[in-house]
Amino acid sequence: MSIKSKRKVDAEQRKFQERWTSDYFFVEHNKMATCLICNEKVAVLKDYNLKRHYNTKHADQCAKYNREERERQIVQLQKGLSMQQNQFKRAKKECDAAVEASYVVCEQVAKAGKPFTEGQFLKDCMVKVADILCPEKASLFRNISLSANTVAERISELSDNIYDQLCSKATKFSFYSLALDESTDINDTAQLAVFLRGINDQFEVTEELLSLIAMHGQTTGSNIFQNLCDVINGASLPWNKLVGITTDGAPSMTGKRNGLVALVQRKLEEENADPAIALHCIIHQQALCSKCLKVENIMPVVVKCINHIRTRGLQHRQFRTFLQEIGAAYGDVLYFTEVRWLSRGNVLKRFFELREEIKTFLMDGRLDVPELDDPKWVMDLAFLVDLTHELNKLNLKLQGPNQFVTVAFDSVKAFSLKLQLWKTQFTQKNLSHFPTFKSIFEEKSGELSMLGVDKYVAAMENLQQEFDQRFAVFTIHNATFQLFADPFSFDVNSAPNVLQMELIDLQCSTDLKAKFRDAQGSPEMIAQFLRELQVTFPELSKLFKRVMCLFGSTYLCEKLFSTMNFNKSRTRSRLTDAHLQAVVRVSAANSIKADLAHLLQSKHCQASGSNLSLRPLSYKDFLKNHMQLK
Repeated sequence: MSIKSKRKVDAEQRKFQERWTSDYFFVEHNKMATCLICNEKVAVLKDYNLKRHYNTKHADQCAKYNREERERQIVQLQKGLSMQQNQFKRAKKECDAAVEASYVVCEQVAKAGKPFTEGQFLKDCMVKVADILCPEKASLFRNISLSANTVAERISELSDNIYDQLCSKATKFSFYSLALDESTDINDTAQLAVFLRGINDQFEVTEELLSLIAMHGQTTGSNIFQNLCDVINGASLPWNKLVGITTDGAPSMTGKRNGLVALVQRKLEEENADPAIALHCIIHQQALCSKCLKVENIMPVVVKCINHIRTRGLQHRQFRTFLQEIGAAYGDVLYFTEVRWLSRGNVLKRFFELREEIKTFLMDGRLDVPELDDPKWVMDLAFLVDLTHELNKLNLKLQGPNQFVTVAFDSVKAFSLKLQLWKTQFTQKNLSHFPTFKSIFEEKSGELSMLGVDKYVAAMENLQQEFDQRFAVFTIHNATFQLFADPFSFDVNSAPNVLQMELIDLQCSTDLKAKFRDAQGSPEMIAQFLRELQVTFPELSKLFKRVMCLFGSTYLCEKLFSTMNFNKSRTRSRLTDAHLQAVVRVSAANSIKADLAHLLQSKHCQASGSNLSLRPLSYKDFLKNHMQLK
């Protein structure tokens, strides 16, 4: 017994016949027959179906028309249908534009760190402006939905879309690395920031926030590791492609047994993957090195003077007026903040420039500061101003997104060599690189020989040793970094055996050497150069990818925490963990932008108060409005 397959209408390939328009008042629309009189649709294009519809519903009322009247009515009805369709298209277009505008405004609200309730305020402003500049378009602005709930929902959808795009890109990563740091928000909830930096076969580097994890319990290494595992598995990232992990150096991160790095290395060993390169944030290391400077006799005095001036309202106003009257270079002194990287250098420089003004202002019994009259103390202050200024310049070089770890480490090595040069020059009383110190030396007419320079040379020696000690981990990988930075001048004997043959072939290629030289300074040209190496030099290309996707610092995490604290403040302490993550993800998005076209496909405009009617006109309405039959 044979079983007949179900008949499919599409397989019959039926076509609309033009005579059906004059005979039955039907036209073809979206591959379906549409009645011009009642707008009803007939899916199957068969003469019987259309004739039955006409005879049962419209034959009596159309029997009074002769042939000419019938053709005229068909033309009029076709015009009416076209007007309806255009009206639908125009309404849909305007509704889509209103939804898109809603997304754009919500994205700006998130990036500016404004409360969700700001959306309604912005809408009111736009409507009032539209009423003045373009009253005929004011209704379009009123259709934009920007209530607090809508703004929160839109930002969450933007965040989810960015995350989905990141996960889609991650499936094509050849290698990736992670940067992690932990901080507490205004509610003392520990927030773990995880940034992802991956590279694909086209040598395109993607650097984005992977997750912001709220940790309401303990923050031990095992807790952080468990959360990290959930994030990595949720993004479908393979463990065997993890090549680097950069942390802030906290015990929970770097503990030898149960620290996060140790647990990650153990996990990679279980997965039969190569160990990841574990780095301590290069900016954090530099800041710790700066703390070795002996400033116990300088900073307490500076902070005491500044706090005495600024914590008293009347004195602060008088001090600013005093600076304004004498035409000082600055209008005020700066507060010192220990946790800010550049604070010490900026505070010391401003204090030194205003030291005479501060001394004069405090003379009237306000505060006794004998150190301001001590030439030794002033000399120490001047030396510290110049040295912290150089440390600040180094810190600024280490900051910024999308920075190769090799470039950051080169800046550190350069500073270490500068310290060695300054030590030599100080012993020779060459102060050309310390202008502030030199000005005091010249002002004191050679008192430097009496005061001695040994302690300043010792301070720089101590600082150099601190740099060498703390950056020992980076030094271990220095050969790999040099091979990446300049493979054409690298000693082949120092390269791993698996790379030596390829390295010789590369260094002997005059054409590739010229291309490499032309590509220097341009990330796009370097990526193009490396893409050309993949086929001929697979092992070298693999090493280049591993180095390019390494994080040198947790700068992005620190920047994210600033955004987090700005958003989740005292006035917004009830911001949920999910909304906080959505806001900071949209704010921190770097190379990935939300795909508004994709988001609009799943949205249907429901604009309340719209003047546009989306209801199709009935036959009676059409006759009343357009035909005016006698």
